[in-house]
Amino acid sequence: MANDPGDMWNGQSEPFRAFFDMQGEAMREMFGQVLPEGTPGAAVDSAIPTGLSAEDVTEWAKTASELQTMWFEFVSEKAREQASKSDPMDPAQWMMMAQSMARQVPGAPLDTAQKLAGDAMAVWQSVFQRFVGGESETKEEPGLPRKDRRFSDPAWQEHPAFALLHQTYLMLAEYFTHAVQEVEGIDRERKEQLEFAVTSLVEAMSPDNFLMTNPVVLKRTMESKGQNLVNGMRHLINDLKRGQLTHTDSDAFTLGENLAATPGKVVHETPMYQLIQYTPSTEDVLAVPLVIFPPWINRFYILDLTPKKSFIKWAVDQGITVFVASWKSADASMKEVVWDDYIRAQIDAIDHVRTRLKVPAVHTIGYCVAGTTLAATLAVLARRGESDKVKSATFFTAQVDFEKSGELKHFIDDGQLEMIGALSKDGYLDGRYLAATFNSLRGKDLIWNYVVNNYLLGEDYPAFDLLHWNGDVTNLPAKWHGAYLRDLYRDNRLVEPDALSADGTPIDLTQVKTPAYIQAGKEDHIAPAESVWRATRHLKGPLTFVLAGSGHIAGVVNPPAANKYQYWTGDSTASSLKEFVDGAEEHPGSWWPHWIEWLESQDGARVPAKGKRKPGSKGDSVIEDAPGRYVKTR
Repeated sequence: MANDPGDMWNGQSEPFRAFFDMQGEAMREMFGQVLPEGTPGAAVDSAIPTGLSAEDVTEWAKTASELQTMWFEFVSEKAREQASKSDPMDPAQWMMMAQSMARQVPGAPLDTAQKLAGDAMAVWQSVFQRFVGGESETKEEPGLPRKDRRFSDPAWQEHPAFALLHQTYLMLAEYFTHAVQEVEGIDRERKEQLEFAVTSLVEAMSPDNFLMTNPVVLKRTMESKGQNLVNGMRHLINDLKRGQLTHTDSDAFTLGENLAATPGKVVHETPMYQLIQYTPSTEDVLAVPLVIFPPWINRFYILDLTPKKSFIKWAVDQGITVFVASWKSADASMKEVVWDDYIRAQIDAIDHVRTRLKVPAVHTIGYCVAGTTLAATLAVLARRGESDKVKSATFFTAQVDFEKSGELKHFIDDGQLEMIGALSKDGYLDGRYLAATFNSLRGKDLIWNYVVNNYLLGEDYPAFDLLHWNGDVTNLPAKWHGAYLRDLYRDNRLVEPDALSADGTPIDLTQVKTPAYIQAGKEDHIAPAESVWRATRHLKGPLTFVLAGSGHIAGVVNPPAANKYQYWTGDSTASSLKEFVDGAEEHPGSWWPHWIEWLESQDGARVPAKGKRKPGSKGDSVIEDAPGRYVKTR
């Protein structure tokens, strides 16, 4: 019989409720130490430890005063602003959403609740034995002690209270997630949504996320006389103002100088995108140029980070004439933009390069959503009898069949779509929402890790190019985004012949005969390898499938010089990804050299790198230097 969904705080999960209540009390105590007088439970004196010297008391009083001043200034500034109906970046709203989802978790089976009681006693006995000595009677329990890198600092083991706290938390986290996994009588997608919601909430309630339950933070607070909290409050207020969690030092990078610095020119521009052509670094180049379509969900320079990591620079150095589309971040002027417009833009870029260089065809690359769109573009060209415009197509972690599209499907039920629509009043979706969505897929690493480091420990931000790019968000046209989620992610209509059309032309992927190189990431949680693999079922040209180590970003941006990860090649006609993997050959390092060999095998002819192969040379009219204006607009 199916379990009846109900209140998550039923009797069977009472121990977890007690643990959450304890965390809530810790939070209240923490805020009581730092909030201004007049806030319930708050007082300046409570922020000053007792038994200190006069000098120490002065330092602690200064700390409390700084915290009060910063918070008062922030609150006063917010009070002066016009109140909007809803701020989608408000952390409180995100927590309420998570709690709302988690309350739908069905009750746990009785045997699971009984196991909880036994495990709770085992945890207590294990910790007790460690501190009083002697043999533990629970040594047969394989999960004791439980390991988690969040609690790797020795401070979590040095005091029995903190040892018991984090071990109890890990035990309860296992119990609660297992209880959801055991639920019966609901469909698979609904169950996966519940698992995601519970995992997110469990990660949020980890004791390392709170001042009074994190011994590492407490130690830092005592050593610095609270200056870590002052720095943390400064970070928190700045993030609240910008409506986005900061991951890296925003002043460490400048576009065109130490990021997106590969020399080139903007040679074409429309209201949708700028087309960048890069300056050749070799005497001759492949006759067939390459047009790269990055996802407009992010800035294009993920493929042009620092010179050592830049795929664009590497491709130029291999003797390829490289063009890249730099998409415009959406604003109110793009409120009518739909998928057809991006397909027309891809065709426009292909035609412009063909005309500019007087070549019959181009190589193409589509990354993520731009790869999905490239597949549709190829289908449109095929239906129109123009498929010979594209010599080859490479797909970086791109999906066309969304049946196995992974964790992002948690954000496309009717309620989520309605909420996204409500957040897009001016015709575009704020890129910070997308950033928060992607961060939540790896909340432990991309949210809570930074809450601890930035707000509690008060650490300075690192200078990390990839994190800088990750925080450089772009806005999306609301009409396109809504249709994309409904038609592709939810209804999977792209793989139904002629179920969708673009620019008046029906889309049938089975008409695409263009040679294709399909790359997937083994650990990709945005475009899972199983989902990317399914393109081999629909595209009908010669196919080469490569499985790269790592995920959606590092699996793609993996320069050969780094000598990291690995990739697998095998039978691209295999009946399943599992069959491919079972027979695949593993190769160390980057797959980029394998790709360039494949590209040259399509057409190895070379021509001198002169004339319009050198953008901005004598007689060539260009718009501006790379990386152009569009990538800098917010």
